[in-house]
Amino acid sequence: MTVFFVRSTIHSILVILYLYSVGCSSNDETIVENRSNLGIPFSLDEFSNQLIDSNGQSVSTNSIAGKTLGIYFSAHWCPPCRTFTPKLVEFRDQNSEDFEVVFVSSDGSQEEQFKYMKEAEMKWLTLPNGSKTGSLLSEKFDVKGIPTLVIISCDGKVLTTNGRGEITSKPDSAMSKWNNSSS
Repeated sequence: MTVFFVRSTIHSILVILYLYSVGCSSNDETIVENRSNLGIPFSLDEFSNQLIDSNGQSVSTNSIAGKTLGIYFSAHWCPPCRTFTPKLVEFRDQNSEDFEVVFVSSDGSQEEQFKYMKEAEMKWLTLPNGSKTGSLLSEKFDVKGIPTLVIISCDGKVLTTNGRGEITSKPDSAMSKWNNSSS
């Protein structure tokens, strides 16, 4: 019994370390990096009037119209997500006049989702946990793993599926790059 427990614990630690080092995904950063200006159309109507704020209150898509949008696929249980989320919170807060985030959670429940949002100080919008809309967006943008941040221009053009990489490597120039790409 003790040998089994030790082996299981070591295996779990190795899996966590591996996921932390490579992310909770099968995404190859070089492939993701090349997925820019994809020409995939996007409309705020795709949120199907399901947007809610960090308190669970319904929010109109009018509140994000005219902004560059980041659709953030993430979960609390994912170590790379917990590493990137504070960077995204800071980026969003510094650019809140022109940029908004919509969180698509892979957490196990609505309670876990809101706990993560509160803990990480995510003051942005979200879709209900496990919503069909979230699944459809994941399929549409070919999300292979998390964290993934899809950037959409204010006119509905998908600019990149590698917003995470762009915010991580060049947070000071990401907004201007996206604004120039959408022109």
